[in-house]
Amino acid sequence: MKFLNNENKYGIVSILLHWITFLILIFQIPIGFYLADLEFSDFKLSVENYHSIFGIIIFYITLLRIIWKFINVSPLESNQIASWQSIISKINHWLLYFSLLAITVSGIVKKLLSGEDVNFLFTSVTLDYFDFEIVEIAEKTHVSATILLIVLLVLHILAVLYHHIFLKDPILKKIS
Repeated sequence: MKFLNNENKYGIVSILLHWITFLILIFQIPIGFYLADLEFSDFKLSVENYHSIFGIIIFYITLLRIIWKFINVSPLESNQIASWQSIISKINHWLLYFSLLAITVSGIVKKLLSGEDVNFLFTSVTLDYFDFEIVEIAEKTHVSATILLIVLLVLHILAVLYHHIFLKDPILKKIS
C-alpha cells in the first residue's frame, strides 16, 4: 500500500481519513438526533460530551483531508465519466467538507455562547459570555448543515453504487 495517492489509487493516508470519517459519522449523526430528544440530565451531558469530542475529531480529520487534497494528487477519473459528472462530483466533495466544518463550528459556537466548556482535545475553552440569540442561530445552522450532510452522503453513496454496478467502474478499488 502506497503512502501517497497516484494516478490509479488513493494512498493509505487518504483511505484512512476517508473511512475513519465515515465510521465516526455512522454514530455521530444518529447520536445527534437522539440527543435532541433527550431531557436534560447527567446522562444527556455525558452523551453530549462524547458527541462533541468525536465532532472535534471529525473537524481535525476534515482539515487534514483538505490540506492533504491540496498537497497530493487525486487518482484519474475513469474515461466513462462525463465532464458534468466530474463537476458534480467535485462540488459534492467540497460541499461535504463545508458541511462537516459548518456542523463543527456551529456546535462550538453553540456550546461556547451557552457557557459550556469546549474540549478541543489539546485544550479546553470556556467563555464567560452568553448570547442566546446567536446560540439559537448556531443550533439551526448545526441542524441544517447536518441535513445537508445527510443529503450529500446519500448522493455520494448512490453515485458510487451507480458507477460500481451499472458502469462497472472500479471506483471502490481506488478508495479501499
